Amino acid sequence: MKIRLADRAKYQPDKMAKIALASTPRAQVDLYCLEPGQSQKVHAHDGQDKVYVVLEGRGRFTLDGADEALEAGEALVAAAGSQHGVVNDSGKRLLLLVLMAPPPPHA
Repeated sequence: MKIRLADRAKYQPDKMAKIALASTPRAQVDLYCLEPGQSQKVHAHDGQDKVYVVLEGRGRFTLDGADEALEAGEALVAAAGSQHGVVNDSGKRLLLLVLMAPPPPHA
């Protein structure tokens, strides 16, 4: 399956947009689109690893209580059970490719 990422990105003024791109029995792929000031609260997944890949922009990512600034071309890996989240603390849009393995039960 070919996915043209730029065509799928959609931003919302009120909250982070989460766009489902693909799901298989072993993985899920989403786009997260964050306007300046938007965030994904810190949370954990007991049975899933999550990888955030920054496609455009810059943001502040939390991993187990430590904050890390990432920009386009960088990624953060959150192993199952780790506390993780992201905030767009820049003045520009933040576009993330997010992979989860295995996908959550509701996927």
